[in-house]
Amino acid sequence: MIARLTSVAARWTSLVPALAVVLLALTWGRDLPGAVVALVTPVLAGAVLAAVHHAEVVAHRVGEPFGSLVLAVAVTIIEVALIVTLMADGGDKSATLARDTVFAAVMITCNGIVGLCLLVASLRHGTAVFNPEGTGAALATVATLATLSLVLPTFTTSRPGPEFSDVQLTFAAVSSLILYGLFVTTQTFRHRDYFLPVTRQGEVITVDDHAGVPTSRAALTSLGLLGLALIGVVGLAKGVSPTIESVVETAGLHQAVVGVVIALLVLLPETIAALRSARRDRVQTSLNLALGSAMASIGLTIPAVALASFWLSGPLVLGLGSTYTVLLALTVVVSSLTVVPGRATPLQGGVHLVLFTAYLELAINP
Repeated sequence: MIARLTSVAARWTSLVPALAVVLLALTWGRDLPGAVVALVTPVLAGAVLAAVHHAEVVAHRVGEPFGSLVLAVAVTIIEVALIVTLMADGGDKSATLARDTVFAAVMITCNGIVGLCLLVASLRHGTAVFNPEGTGAALATVATLATLSLVLPTFTTSRPGPEFSDVQLTFAAVSSLILYGLFVTTQTFRHRDYFLPVTRQGEVITVDDHAGVPTSRAALTSLGLLGLALIGVVGLAKGVSPTIESVVETAGLHQAVVGVVIALLVLLPETIAALRSARRDRVQTSLNLALGSAMASIGLTIPAVALASFWLSGPLVLGLGSTYTVLLALTVVVSSLTVVPGRATPLQGGVHLVLFTAYLELAINP
């Protein structure tokens, strides 16, 4: 009996994703009472940890930067599906959902994840070392995508309010896809070495020696289980979102807090994976995950929402207010100064974390 329990415990990363999907199927589209939410929460947490494990298996098999790209794109695709689903159910009250979710993802990744990783790596290893060429290219792409999709709608005049006209929305969607496609091509083929971890002497690390390379069969199995785990994470997060909304409303908080909480849950696998890489002094991998997730969130969400807006009723508000626009501009400036030297101290990590804390404070108390 003990041996059997030990075997089950050893295979928990395979069992939890399946359990999460089964639980999702049983609870989908239903109002969950408190007892069920209490049951869903630990399964949701287990699915997050399982997703991190399987993402690392796939990443170790295919190598960087492909591994971080797999997790970023997988999470973002399911995040897009969640946004479109919530928009379809929400009517006019979900007009700002895409904007709030995308901006939350940008702040979480560019300030929260980046700040934590720089702080952890610099405290553990003295300084956090990374490749400024690849990181700078990723940051430039994120800044351009965020400005075109989230800032310009506030200043355009073709339609009243912070909204794009149909032509402008189409341009933003096509531009997002083109920029994201160019970046992925640059990251994975033409200049792959710009996105690989580097030593403290600036030499590119092409082989990761922290563990034996998994077999192709093991990597494919982990890829499938990663998909199940991510579906479970996003689906169960949607299931508990009414409870979160109720708590937020009872507490008298702004509704944007709901989007922040759900974004934090969805991005938790990438956060844990990035922190693990930072602890192993693979800061470039951490930055690939963070900035790649921000880029994928904009580059895939805006085209999907643009397409969905043609059959969804209600307005689509993408433009940020003045407060968040200033916070985004400050994030871009600070991130640029962080990237240029190719190394960071705890100070840079602390600055990014203060910006992230400021965003959370403004979301709670606008």
